[in-house]
Amino acid sequence: MVFSSFLFLFLFLPIVLCVYDFVPEQRKNKVLLIASLVFYAWGGIRYLPLIAFEAFVSWVCALRIENSSTPKQRKTWLVVDLVVLLALLTYFKYWGLLVGSFHALIGSTADPLAPVLPIGISFYTFQLISYVVDVYRSEVRAQQAYWKLLLYCSLFHQCIAGPIVRYETVANEIDHREASRADVYAGTRRFCVGLAKKVVLANGCATLADSLIPAGTGALTPQPLFGWWLGMFAYALQIYLDFSAYSDMAIGLGWMVGFHYLENFDHPYLCTSVQDFWRRWHISLGSFFRDYVYIPLGGSRCSTKRYVCNMAVVWLLTGLWHGASWNYLLWGAYYLAFLLFERFWLKDRLSQRMGHVYTLAVVILGWVLFRFENFSEMGLAFAGMFGIGATSITSLAVRTAFLQNVFLLIASVIACTGLGSLLRHKLAVSARSSDMGLLAYNIEEVVVPIGLLIISTIALAGASYNPFIYFQF
Repeated sequence: MVFSSFLFLFLFLPIVLCVYDFVPEQRKNKVLLIASLVFYAWGGIRYLPLIAFEAFVSWVCALRIENSSTPKQRKTWLVVDLVVLLALLTYFKYWGLLVGSFHALIGSTADPLAPVLPIGISFYTFQLISYVVDVYRSEVRAQQAYWKLLLYCSLFHQCIAGPIVRYETVANEIDHREASRADVYAGTRRFCVGLAKKVVLANGCATLADSLIPAGTGALTPQPLFGWWLGMFAYALQIYLDFSAYSDMAIGLGWMVGFHYLENFDHPYLCTSVQDFWRRWHISLGSFFRDYVYIPLGGSRCSTKRYVCNMAVVWLLTGLWHGASWNYLLWGAYYLAFLLFERFWLKDRLSQRMGHVYTLAVVILGWVLFRFENFSEMGLAFAGMFGIGATSITSLAVRTAFLQNVFLLIASVIACTGLGSLLRHKLAVSARSSDMGLLAYNIEEVVVPIGLLIISTIALAGASYNPFIYFQF
């Protein structure tokens, strides 16, 4: 079950919210826990014991840490938790990569029997690790009730696709929270915005990208230079809109029941450097690696050699986190190289405008590494984007694809900026000073979420439906 499905939108979510609103305060958490376990089990019930087991191990280890009388005992229980959770993550997510690479190294053709990847294992494993480490650091108190810790790591709002929610962010809200009518409205609106970003914009960009640069099918063929760049530009939009849409929907769902998750994206394509891009992109993952890997290793307050090693570890893990394939490791190394380049040479030598152009070029080229697991296809894509082997500058088919999707691309670019929030803020300001402004603001507050929900529903009903198809040249 995913957020952008009829089953979730018109059956699961309404039932959960109605039951949640109806039951007494002391039972609301149990309703959320049952709903979350049902939601998780829908995608694979056989892995439900896995998330329950990881939560149990972390619950026991955190309590032992808090009740230990010596630093050695505290560290022992921390190590136990880390070993168990990381061993499970390695087995389920990286076993195929490890065994497959070993067989390739020794020349064997044996096919590794990798287990099926459990849904959301990276997210809830990292959340539980952050919880136990924070207990070890005495930054939060250990949760006394196992089922409440299970609720924390399995909340259906963010268990599957993030963001990574620190326990300290929601510790108080697990037992003490309120969802006012304003919170419910804000959550509904935010959810509808995310839903439209996913099913209308991201899916539309995915269709365009797949038509120009199909990945993993062996169907990638030489084409015009503009076709390569248009396809990768659409893919860059798709990646951001897809991922940020799930964060929007998770944040909105949290608001509906009184949880306040931190923002996960801050308009990353407005960046002026690669470092700035990673301050804005997947903030919860970046802060996790910063606080639990980079700083404990020594951060930047060390020798140059040690700093480079610390960065290499972080970006090795960042690449691995995104997928169990060598192209993701290469993607992490790619960003490591540019971050070191900026720190030791580029620094502030570019203007903001030139920095923006340079960073977008780096990011779009980086998405080639992310998209293609097959290195032959990756090489063909890189060559084509630099004009090597390109059939021409453009073609009738590529121009037609562009003109058919130009308004989709414009809307997607706007969605990557803060223009919508800025316009809403201006309407709110005008509502305080004039009756017409107040009327316009009230109409916008009603029309936008309803309109986005209707458009998204139509798009879901017709998988290839594109509302921008009616606005073509």
